[in-house]
Amino acid sequence: MKKFCLIFLILLVSLCGCQSSFGPSALQYTHPAYNQVIANTLDQQMLQNLVRLKYRDTAFFLSINSVTASFSMGADIGLDTAYPVDTDQNSVRLGGGRLIRPNVGMSYSQSPTISYTPLQGEEFLKNVLTPIPLDAILILTQSGWRIDRILAVCIERINKVRNAPRASGPTPIKEPQYKKFKRMLELFYQLEIAGLIEIGPDLNFDNNRKLRILFEPNPDYQAEFKELKSLLGVKQGLNSFSISNNFLYPKDTDLVVHTRSIVSVLHYLAQNVEVPETHKNDGLVTITKTVDGKEFNWDETPAGTMLKVRSQTSGEPDNAFVSVPYRGVWFYIADNDLQSKSTFKLLSSLFSLQAGMIRSSGPTLTLPVGR
Repeated sequence: MKKFCLIFLILLVSLCGCQSSFGPSALQYTHPAYNQVIANTLDQQMLQNLVRLKYRDTAFFLSINSVTASFSMGADIGLDTAYPVDTDQNSVRLGGGRLIRPNVGMSYSQSPTISYTPLQGEEFLKNVLTPIPLDAILILTQSGWRIDRILAVCIERINKVRNAPRASGPTPIKEPQYKKFKRMLELFYQLEIAGLIEIGPDLNFDNNRKLRILFEPNPDYQAEFKELKSLLGVKQGLNSFSISNNFLYPKDTDLVVHTRSIVSVLHYLAQNVEVPETHKNDGLVTITKTVDGKEFNWDETPAGTMLKVRSQTSGEPDNAFVSVPYRGVWFYIADNDLQSKSTFKLLSSLFSLQAGMIRSSGPTLTLPVGR
């Protein structure tokens, strides 16, 4: 009997120890998993919507409103009595021929509940259709993003230099204007690398809603500054220019900027989604033509140099950073395409700044997830 009591106490202590460490262990193993899955799901949603826009299908966003996971662990200890036919060396025989056996049980359950909210409604549409504000551009430039990447994606026009304005919607039939803008970006990048460009609030305005760009003169980059100012159509003798969106009364001392909306950015980046030849032949996408009637290569545009979505019909790609199946084809961004990955991350940041914090007043879909 003493032996049985000792075994019983050991089991009891062991179960108590398991329960005290259950919570931290559950958090340790589930938190990284949920974090990774949510990040992957948001990337897949963004990529899927880019592909949808290429096919002129409807883009739609669901926000993960909440993820609630409840964990429970149960344990029980009991005693069973029986009248055995055969003796059991692990049992303790009592008077009357009865046997007493320890009965130990443990149970574990996990009950995740995920709530989705459709991003829609008047407030959401207003934010995704409104041009990106200049102060958001300033935030991005001061957050370590390359200036040419920001301008290539967010800006549709600076003064009279156009960045494929017809690509801000469904795929155009004719080749867009972009070559001067692309050269302008190359000059901006060279001067940024040399530390000769600064962008900040224009202190001449009380509310600082305008921006100002400063060129720091350097004899080694005199030719680059001259070419850049010539492209922009501003005075050669000036090195400081106000940035505004006043196209009605432009001045040669200002950089008048027209920014894209989030929807326009999505359309522009979607132009460089690689589509199988069979889908082109079936008329599922619009084929843009050059002036001589050839198929236009969207890789050449400023946004096309920054983001490339590839396609594969032979199954899921092995080297994908993010991939989604759509219309029987796998679309993906290659894991070693760092240029595209950076631009895709910028797109996600833009969406969060402009639209990601908006919550629809519509219904929330809550799904209990079974094991």
